[in-house]
Amino acid sequence: MSLRTLIAIAVVITTVAHASQSYAQRPLEFGVGLFQPDKEKNDATYKPLAEYLGKKLGREVRLRTVDSWEGLAKSLASGETDLALMGPWGYVLANHNAGAQVVSTILYQGKPEYFAIIVTNPKSGINRLEDLKGRTFAFGDKGSTSGYLIPSHEFLKRGIEPEKFFSKVVHTKHQAIETQVTRGELDAGADYNRNRDAMIEQGLIKSIDSKIIWTSAPLPNDAFAVSADLAKDKAFTARLAAALEEVGVALKTHPNLLPNNYTGFVTKDNRYYMPIRDAALALGWLQPKTNK
Repeated sequence: MSLRTLIAIAVVITTVAHASQSYAQRPLEFGVGLFQPDKEKNDATYKPLAEYLGKKLGREVRLRTVDSWEGLAKSLASGETDLALMGPWGYVLANHNAGAQVVSTILYQGKPEYFAIIVTNPKSGINRLEDLKGRTFAFGDKGSTSGYLIPSHEFLKRGIEPEKFFSKVVHTKHQAIETQVTRGELDAGADYNRNRDAMIEQGLIKSIDSKIIWTSAPLPNDAFAVSADLAKDKAFTARLAAALEEVGVALKTHPNLLPNNYTGFVTKDNRYYMPIRDAALALGWLQPKTNK
């Protein structure tokens, strides 16, 4: 082997080693969806979790709130964020389009599942989905599982075309949907049970002004996912999964690690999110991958 070849190999090895070292040392960007009413509250709510993970992983974890589920999915897919706590549909998008991988599922009151709901005001006279014909309706943003994907799938199964069936369709935040429905500004809207329960608990809406007229089958809770590049580091993802599994115990001494009613994480893989993927395929929002 010539001296020139040996030098070239040495340069490549050195470059790769430096790149790996740089990757291992740089801060991890942790994207979180807008679970709280505003960005400031969201940042304050999830900063303790970011700090906890930083200590467990031995690396700085920088928190950033992304104000739409669709935006968070794109952020994880593009590599702008390394870690993400995101809604199921956003995760499926990031997985399908860019190979992001779920590590864990968050637990709510000890359970890894929740429900999409459709709400109306008890005074509206609406008691079932068929009563919504000619009324105003609000979806969540287009990256929302309970606010858009799952109700759209339900409407498809019932032969309902929203743009024709409703007098007006809007897309807005989950909190805004609940608020406007209870005020009578919207006839109905799509939400999820955890958000409605939390808003009632916090006094943001009154239970007597909110009526559920449809509930979905159980859905997988929010995913804690990593980018495709980070997923290749099996040792890291194993440490991350272990750190997340320990959150439940850590909550006993550090109750601010997660919002009220969230009780930890459980390790899950991509198969757990198949119901979300199936709904998206049925709607034609995802194209089947023939190589899988």
